[in-house]
Amino acid sequence: MNHIAGFLAGLTASMGLGGGFILIIYLSFFSDISQSAAGGINLLFFLPVALVSAILHLRSGLIERKILLVICLAGIAGAVVGSFVMDFLDEALLRKLFAGLLVFVGLRELLRTRSANKISAKKFRKTY
Repeated sequence: MNHIAGFLAGLTASMGLGGGFILIIYLSFFSDISQSAAGGINLLFFLPVALVSAILHLRSGLIERKILLVICLAGIAGAVVGSFVMDFLDEALLRKLFAGLLVFVGLRELLRTRSANKISAKKFRKTY
C-alpha cells in the first residue's frame, strides 16, 4: 500500500496536481506517522520532484530566470521557518490548520474565474 501511495503522490505532483496533499493525507490517516513527521517526509519527497519540474519549466520558458534565485531562497527560508514552527504546534492544531488549508485551496480552485482557467489551459497547451 505504501508503494501505491508514493506512486500516486509522485504522479500527481509531477503533473502539478498536489501530490503532497495526497502523501500527507495518506501518512497522517492511514499509517502511524504523526502530522509533523508526515510534513517533514513530504518536504523531503518534494525536493527531487521540484528540481525536475523546475528544470523542465526552465527549458520550456515558463519560469522567468530573473526571479528564480529569489523564489528559491524564499522557498528554502519558508521551509526552514515552517519546520521550526511545526515543532511548537500541538498535533491537533496542526491537523486543523492542514484541513483549513485543504478547504481554502479547494474553494479557491472551485471559485476561480473561467477566464483564468482558460488562460492557464491555453498556456499549458501552447507549451506542451
